[in-house]
Amino acid sequence: MKKKVISSILLVLVLSYYLYEEKAKLISTDKTGVTNDVKIEVFNYLPTSTSGAIIHHEGYVLSYSEKHEQAEWVAYSLAKNDIVYIDRKRPYFIEDPKVKTKSADWRNYKKSGYDRGHLCPAADRRASEESYNETFYTSNISPQNHDFNAGIWNKLEQQTRYWAQKYNHLYVISGGILEDNLKTIGSEKVSVPNQFYKILLDYTKPEVKAIAFLIPHKESKKPLYQFVVSIDEIEQKTGIDFFPNLPDELENKLESSKDYKNWKF
Repeated sequence: MKKKVISSILLVLVLSYYLYEEKAKLISTDKTGVTNDVKIEVFNYLPTSTSGAIIHHEGYVLSYSEKHEQAEWVAYSLAKNDIVYIDRKRPYFIEDPKVKTKSADWRNYKKSGYDRGHLCPAADRRASEESYNETFYTSNISPQNHDFNAGIWNKLEQQTRYWAQKYNHLYVISGGILEDNLKTIGSEKVSVPNQFYKILLDYTKPEVKAIAFLIPHKESKKPLYQFVVSIDEIEQKTGIDFFPNLPDELENKLESSKDYKNWKF
C-alpha cells in the first residue's frame, strides 16, 4: 500500500514538473523586460480590416478594398524554408475567385503606364505551386511605377527574404496607403497609391522585434533605413490596427519604435 502511495506522489511530482517546464516554454522575456506569452504557432498576426472583406488563400491573407479595387493589406508568414529557387512557370494575372465583389480585371493595367506590382511577391511563395499561382490574382497587385517596382520596392522585397533566412521566421504585411482623391487607372478606377508600406514582425525568441517602412511611390536611390517609420505612423494613415492580438505592453512598445539597429541591413 505504501509503495502505491509513494508511486502516486512521484507521478504527481513528475507531471507537475513537466507542466511547469511546458508553461515556461510559452513564456519568454525579451531584452527590455517585456513578457511574451503567446506561442508563435497560435498567434493571430492578422491586422484589422476597414472593409470587412478578408480573403484567405493558401499562401497569404488579404483585406480587399472594393473602393480602391485592390487589397488594403496582404499578410503572410515567411519562414526560412519558404525561400526556394524553383523555376516555376509564370501564370497570367486573373481575377481573385474568392472576392465576392470581384477584384479588378487585369486589363485596367493595360497601357496604363503602371506595372502590376505584387504585394505578396511571387518569389516569397515559390515553395508551393498553388501559393505561387495565387500571387497572380489581381487582388494581390497594385499599380506601381516601373522604376519604383523594379527599384526600391524590389530592394525591400529582397531584404525581407534575407531577414527571413537570417531570423528564421517573419510575419509580413504590405499595402499601399489608400486614401481619397488618388489618381486612378482603367475603367474600374483602380487607385494608384502615393505611398507603399511594408511591416515585418520577427516573433521568435529571444528578442521579439518589428520594423516598418513607408516609401513614396517614386524612384529612389536612398538606403532602405531612411524609410523606416513607426508602425503607429502607418496606423494613423490607414486606420488599421496591425497587431491587435499582441499583448498590449508588447504591442505598444513595438508599434511606437522607429529603432532599426537590431535589424542587420
